[in-house]
Amino acid sequence: MKNTICLWYDHDAEEAANFYAKTFPDSTVGAVHHAPSDFPGGKKGDVLTVEFTVCGVPCLGLNGGDAFKHNEAFSFQIATDDQEETDRYWNAIIGGGGSESACGWCKDRWGLSWQITPRVLTEAMASGGDVAKRAFEAMMGMRKIDIAEIEAAVRNDG
Repeated sequence: MKNTICLWYDHDAEEAANFYAKTFPDSTVGAVHHAPSDFPGGKKGDVLTVEFTVCGVPCLGLNGGDAFKHNEAFSFQIATDDQEETDRYWNAIIGGGGSESACGWCKDRWGLSWQITPRVLTEAMASGGDVAKRAFEAMMGMRKIDIAEIEAAVRNDG
């Protein structure tokens, strides 16, 4: 693997990786590496890094201690095909100690941001013009995206 995304966790990268692998398709947990000696965020033998994949994206979880926190400057955007899939991912993320935000954004219990984005919204936005404007305005009032409301806005009958 030549390129990967490194995500900083306090001490629970392995727990996060296992959650992602259980929650999202094409997601796995690979090698778990232990610290060869004490380090600022932990002790010899603690899990230092975890190799994992989220929806086909290679990642490395680094247990670096509490010096840095996740923020919305980085997020995973997960495209969904229907309301059931949207609900499943949204509920898994916020139901496990995460939190809701606006416009399809939420955070998992580790503070990592996720955009759960139905394809119908992405397609409407790509259409441009009045269709994009109506879809965008409908989305702005939502937390989790409601596909029926986006479709109604696109049809201009919502």
